[in-house]
Amino acid sequence: MEILNNILIYFVIVPVLTLGGLALCNNKGMNAIRAVAATGATVLVALALWLVCIFLQARGAGDTSEMILLSKVSWYAPLNIELALGVDGVSVVMILLSAFIVFAGVFASWKMNPLPKQFFLWFFLLSTGVFGFFISIDLFTMFMFYEVALIPMYLLIGVWGSGNKNYSAMKLTLMLMGGSAFLMLALIGIYMHSAPQGQPLTMNILQIAQNNAVPHDWQMYLFPMAFVGFGVLGAMFPFHTWSPDGHASAPTAVSMLHAGVLMKLGGYGCFRIAIYLMPFAANELGWIFLTLTGISIIYGAFSACVQTDLKYINAYSSVSHCGMVLFAILMFNQTAMTGAVLQMLSHGLMTALFFALIGMIYGRTHTRDIREMGGMMHIMPYLGVGYVIAGLASLGLPGLSGFAAEMTIFMGSFQHPDMFHRVFTIVGASSIVVTAVYILRVVGKLLFGEVQNEHHRELTDASWDERFSTAVLIVCVAIIGCFPNFFINIISDSFLPVVKALGNVVGM
Repeated sequence: MEILNNILIYFVIVPVLTLGGLALCNNKGMNAIRAVAATGATVLVALALWLVCIFLQARGAGDTSEMILLSKVSWYAPLNIELALGVDGVSVVMILLSAFIVFAGVFASWKMNPLPKQFFLWFFLLSTGVFGFFISIDLFTMFMFYEVALIPMYLLIGVWGSGNKNYSAMKLTLMLMGGSAFLMLALIGIYMHSAPQGQPLTMNILQIAQNNAVPHDWQMYLFPMAFVGFGVLGAMFPFHTWSPDGHASAPTAVSMLHAGVLMKLGGYGCFRIAIYLMPFAANELGWIFLTLTGISIIYGAFSACVQTDLKYINAYSSVSHCGMVLFAILMFNQTAMTGAVLQMLSHGLMTALFFALIGMIYGRTHTRDIREMGGMMHIMPYLGVGYVIAGLASLGLPGLSGFAAEMTIFMGSFQHPDMFHRVFTIVGASSIVVTAVYILRVVGKLLFGEVQNEHHRELTDASWDERFSTAVLIVCVAIIGCFPNFFINIISDSFLPVVKALGNVVGM
């Protein structure tokens, strides 16, 4: 089949082959399980780097505002459903992010117990859904992979989690499935109006955007359903409540993949489907969701300030930082949207680093309460330094990824001529101060305070696998912070079709 000549399909085939390899492993063959998981994750990183090279080559040959590596094969002809693949700059960097976090997550779970084989099976099934979502340009295929990415979360938290894991897993599943119900209704509505009367309906996102046939009155109903459907996964206020509980109970690698990649499906879907396919409603109703995302930014930051559990602190911080993603997308200009994708990259890496370090600290101290810990920099210097780097990236220190992302977001947002948008930009920017407060508070108490438990003095620092997984993430955070233009050049042109569609609506 021609589609097998497309590198994109291998982002689905490799995780599936990894699942097959894991299924053949003996339940007690830990070395074989680790070897299969590490091989699959390494191949995914290699494919992602190869894809970046292909994209850069295509950019040098022409306009990268359009999709590349387009291919399709019919799945169900009566409804015109296809396995349609394609990527632009946004898709490429999201695939790159996903590959590195899956890779780091495998090594962060090197000593996973119990049931390591089953854990990695569900972990790579979730990864299959994530990669499939980012490479799909067919509404049905994208929704199918979206569901594949969500379903494993229940078992990964319910079986391998900690604390009130059954409640957290059920709450997460019910809320995300509720968002999926809204999303499914929106996608059906878009499909039913995907082409002018008399022409065959289509699920292809590029064709729907070209046809621009969704009536304005229908957009006013479908846009909120699509934005809420994806916004639930993006932890948009007031649909965010599943996120802190889910993060707090999830095992380390699942928290890394969940916060680092899975939540990015929400922002990506809002941009790719809600805004791109329904620009009229986006212009008319965007202010409502801009208000909600502005609340997410401030609410998440202040909520993190009053938490004492390390995972809850990072979970509420994720609500704030993911709010910035949706906030910037709703500014409808190229600079702010570019900042949104940079923020997805930055937050994905630094929150994965946070959760990895928190899991390693918890595995030694058996507590996540900062009131019961102190002086960890002297006891576990490597983990302490890693936590400081993640914290500095989160509060936006120049030279790390958070600074480049947030500066691009707020500079792009303030370019909006409307005073309402500028006021909300100032409000959103104030969260930087609050972020610095809770990050420095935790770093001071956890790492440099007095040792609260004498038994902690006997703890060991990070092992080789833990050092390796966190070092990969630290290097990526530094690369984005030091060379943001490399990623901006990949990303920025991909927003031109969306900005053009929004501009055409405003000019009507």
